[in-house]
Amino acid sequence: MKRVTIYDVAKEANVSLATVSRVINGLDIVREETKARVQEAIIKLGYKPNAIAQGLALQKTTTLALVVPEASFVYTGQIINGLLDVAKIYKYNIMLHTTTEGILEINEIIENIIKSRVDGVIIYNDKLLYDELQELTKYQFPIVLIGNKMSDDNVACVYVDFEKATYELVNKYLLKDMTNIAIIEDRKNPFAIKQMIDGAQKAFKEQNVTGFSYVEIPYNYRSSYEYLKNYFKDNHHEVVICHRDSQALATINAAMENNIKIPDELEVICAIDTKYNAMVRPQLSGFSIPSYDLGAVAMRIMTKMLANEPLIDREIELSYLFTARQSSKI
Repeated sequence: MKRVTIYDVAKEANVSLATVSRVINGLDIVREETKARVQEAIIKLGYKPNAIAQGLALQKTTTLALVVPEASFVYTGQIINGLLDVAKIYKYNIMLHTTTEGILEINEIIENIIKSRVDGVIIYNDKLLYDELQELTKYQFPIVLIGNKMSDDNVACVYVDFEKATYELVNKYLLKDMTNIAIIEDRKNPFAIKQMIDGAQKAFKEQNVTGFSYVEIPYNYRSSYEYLKNYFKDNHHEVVICHRDSQALATINAAMENNIKIPDELEVICAIDTKYNAMVRPQLSGFSIPSYDLGAVAMRIMTKMLANEPLIDREIELSYLFTARQSSKI
C-alpha cells in the first residue's frame, strides 16, 4: 500500500506544501475555507503527519531522548512504562538510547542525542558523572535525571533517597545491638551504593558503635556469587544489605552453602524490592520503590521545563516502603 505523503494532501486540496504544513502545525495564518479543505484531504487520504518533520517547522521535534543502561532493563521496565504513559498524554515521542558497559559509553550516547535534535533528555544512569552531565548542559536543552540527585539551571531530577532508607534500617538493627552489618559492593550501581554506605556510616556514627563492613568484589571475579561462596567460609555477619535482587540471591545461596542459616544466623536485605523478591525462597525483604512513579514524574517535570512553566523544586524526592519477608526478622 502506497504511503500517503504531504505532497498527496497538497495535490488533493489544491494548495501548496507550505499551506499544508501551516495547517498541520496549527498556525493561524491560513484562511478558514482553505484550512477546512486541507483537513478534509487529510481525513480522506488517511494522512498521518511525521512527528519529527512536523516539529521542524516549529523548531521542535516533539521527541525526547531516554537514556537507560541495558543491564537494568528488569528494574527500569516500570520506570519506562510510567514515562511513556505521561508522554502519550502530552503527545511526545520517546527515542530510546541504551548504554552497555565496555561497548557504548555515555559520551557516545551524548553525541547521538545531539545529532538527533531532540527537545530534551531523560536519563536513568547510575554511573553518570558530573563531567558528563556538564557535557550535556552546555547544549542548553532540558534534562531530567532519574535516580541521581543532581540539578542545575537546565537540569532537574526525581529520586528515592537510598541514604535515608539505609540509615533508618541500620538504626533499627543497632537499637537491637546488632552491629555486625555489611553492604555488598555493586559495580553496576555505584551512586546508589555510595548513598547506602553514607546512610549506614551515619547511623553507626550517631550510635557511636563500630562493626560496619563494606564488602568489595575483586575485579577478577565475574560474579558476586563466585566470590561470596569463598568469602563466607571465613567471614560472618549478622546483616548483609545488597542493592539488587540478583546480588541478594547470590548472598543467600553463598551463605547457605556455607551452612549459615537465613535469617537465624544472617539476615539479608535487598534495597530494591522487585517482583522476584516474593517469588524466591526464602522471600527477600526489601524497599518497595515507586518505579512507575519515577518515570511518570520525570516525564511531567520535562513537560513543564519544555513549556517554561515554573518548577517549585528541581529535586523531587519520592517515598519508599520497607517490606519485611522471610530473609529478615526485623
